[in-house]
Amino acid sequence: LAVISLLLSGATAFTIPHNTPTFATRLSLADAVADVTEEVAEDAADVEIEPEVEAAPAYTCITKEEILSTPNCIELGAIWDPLGLADIGPDETVAWFRHAEIKHGRVAMAAFFGWCAVGLGYRFPGELSEGLEFDSIPSGGLEAWDATPGWGKAQMLILAGLIEFHDEIFHSRRGTHYLRGGTPGKNMVPGLYDPLGFARSRSEEDLARGREVEIKNGRLAMIGFMGLYAAATIEGSVPAQPPC
Repeated sequence: LAVISLLLSGATAFTIPHNTPTFATRLSLADAVADVTEEVAEDAADVEIEPEVEAAPAYTCITKEEILSTPNCIELGAIWDPLGLADIGPDETVAWFRHAEIKHGRVAMAAFFGWCAVGLGYRFPGELSEGLEFDSIPSGGLEAWDATPGWGKAQMLILAGLIEFHDEIFHSRRGTHYLRGGTPGKNMVPGLYDPLGFARSRSEEDLARGREVEIKNGRLAMIGFMGLYAAATIEGSVPAQPPC
């Protein structure tokens, strides 16, 4: 018996111990995990989540107040904006409106001058197209336009489109865009305005004054051109206006 008990006790030394947790041990671990989870949830509830703030743009557009401050409103005493267009968008929208206004004013000044020059009988020498001399063009503004060949009209429209296209390109590549802090209405097409560089010697104050005068003259030209068009298409629409 002594030998058998000795053998059995030696065999137990080679058995793999089983570390299976008891029910009480498993219950205590579950309680610990639950306590840690509650603490994490409480800490997360105490943390204030700040709302996301959109990053400010890397550019600064000219403000709406700066745009509307020029030119002065001596004629009407206040800004004439019955439709409230200046309030429908941010600063970029008003900058785009001012840029478009200046361009439309320039086109209207050229159109008004051309209409009057044709009506007064001034003509270029030579031919407008093959078989059509400038001297044969009618004096009326709309009649002169109707007498211009279709390809001639297409060339003028294509030229205007190219000027507009390159003006946008040069605004972005050779200067500051008018929607990114640049000056609305500034011409960027080389050689189109002031090819001899007379404006280079003018001061900033003088240039600002010139821009104000240009805006007012452009507005007046738009009204004048529409008056000429109305008088030419609707008889008696413009009192005291001679045929044009």
